[in-house]
Amino acid sequence: MQTNLLGLDLDGLGHWLALQGEKPFRAKQLAPWLHQRGVTDFDAMTDMAKSLRALLAQHACVQALPVRSRQDSADGTIKWLFDVGNGDAVEAVFIPEDDRATLCISSQAGCAVGCRFCSTGHQGFSRNLSTAEIVAQLWYVEHQLRRERGVSERIISNVVFMGMGEPLQNYDAVLPALRLMLSDHGYGLSRRRVTVSTSGVVPCMQRLASDCPVALAVSLHAPDDALRDTLVPLNRKYPLAELMVACRQYVKHAPRDFVTFEYCMLDQVNDTPEHARALVQLMQRGAGRGLYAKFNLIPFNPFADSGLRASSREAVLAFARVLTAAGLVTTVRKTRGDDIDAACGQLAGEVNDRTGITQRLARRDGAVRLSK
Repeated sequence: MQTNLLGLDLDGLGHWLALQGEKPFRAKQLAPWLHQRGVTDFDAMTDMAKSLRALLAQHACVQALPVRSRQDSADGTIKWLFDVGNGDAVEAVFIPEDDRATLCISSQAGCAVGCRFCSTGHQGFSRNLSTAEIVAQLWYVEHQLRRERGVSERIISNVVFMGMGEPLQNYDAVLPALRLMLSDHGYGLSRRRVTVSTSGVVPCMQRLASDCPVALAVSLHAPDDALRDTLVPLNRKYPLAELMVACRQYVKHAPRDFVTFEYCMLDQVNDTPEHARALVQLMQRGAGRGLYAKFNLIPFNPFADSGLRASSREAVLAFARVLTAAGLVTTVRKTRGDDIDAACGQLAGEVNDRTGITQRLARRDGAVRLSK
């Protein structure tokens, strides 16, 4: 069986080469061909010995994910549906901005966290993606767009793990993917420009702070444990006090001196001025005291059987005013790709749910969550 080299970070590639009887340092020659140039034909890797190229052709491959569909938005957003086998599919979204170009990628087919406002969690969990399947989303989009635009320089400047799934519940596959994205021999992205979004898997937040600290976004969605227990069931295992301590510890190692808190705005559930004032208290006198954070208020995109409604624009702005008046940096999320269902809460894939029926799913808690 051939090894898909997209699933190996630099250390993993060196180890694999050593097992083949090659010098591990060859990984530094091979990785740029794979990730920076997007070359899949080993014979084209002309600075490597013919014997090594023959070995690679026999024992390795560069296997992209099959594309089921692509949709292009009027605002420049592009959404791909990638087939990951056995009826499962995941989506990635490319979001161009004036000063950056971001790719939102998935880490799981489905999600086991079960957030109340999330269609993916409502339908269930299928499986973790492999490192190769995670990296393949970036590899494909980067080199496909270069070919289409006739350029050789890098297009994607930012990557966010905000697609389907809880990244930190697939830690062993996400970690080498992150390392490859950051490596100068891989994609060469800045730690500040790679963001992992989590619902609050505290032990893995602690591991990430030590292993590979990148920018961190935390799905908060409530100012107290009682409400968050109902919206984000993971809170029952890792309540706000533990989560805030983990955030404070993470910032000590992070490339940014703040954590981003994501807050999905739900009509009369978590969006009143009283909720906003409780959030201020959490950050000023509660478990979050001393933690520098930025808040992103995210529009909710309703789905069947959620029993939830989106907050009005007036409610969102009133909520934001309370936070801003208290000195909390706050952004109201700008949606992108509405016309191709690539906006917050609309990014969808197909997973086989626990009944074996293929379902259309929306992402964990907001697909494209980027704003200027």
